[in-house]
Amino acid sequence: MNGFRRALRLTTLLLSAALASACSADSVVPQPRLPTTTACFVTNQKTIPVTLEIAREFEQRQKGLMGRTVMPPEAGMLFVYQRPQSANHGFWMYNTLIPLDIGYVAENGVIGSIRKMAPCTSSRGSNCPTYPAGVEFTFAVEMNDGFFAENGITVGNRLLLGESNCAAD
Repeated sequence: MNGFRRALRLTTLLLSAALASACSADSVVPQPRLPTTTACFVTNQKTIPVTLEIAREFEQRQKGLMGRTVMPPEAGMLFVYQRPQSANHGFWMYNTLIPLDIGYVAENGVIGSIRKMAPCTSSRGSNCPTYPAGVEFTFAVEMNDGFFAENGITVGNRLLLGESNCAAD
């Protein structure tokens, strides 16, 4: 098992006692805050620490950041899949109120694509655009709009999970 997955499993095990019951499918009410992990994006120039809520269960991934009106600047949500998702799989912004960036991440932590996503104001989900990954991915990470560009994070950079993986040299 690679270090990325090991750190994620360890974090999940440590936080499993804190997991809330599966959230309602009602997308108007934001889901309760999920357990978090320390993580960092690593570029050629720097390491950017972040705190990520972990959406591991289907219901948590489905609800995501819907209904939230604000997210702290260095915070985001990590979507975890048990197996790689196809390049056609994507996210949408139905009932999501804040503009977001999304990074699609391979199992080894390498960012394969980054997309900007705008809130969808339609009352019908079928009218909302989707944002397909364009690459196979096992993780997706949503951050505030502009986060990746402002921090110089690009395709090919890495996402590392766990405080020990993000400690300064």
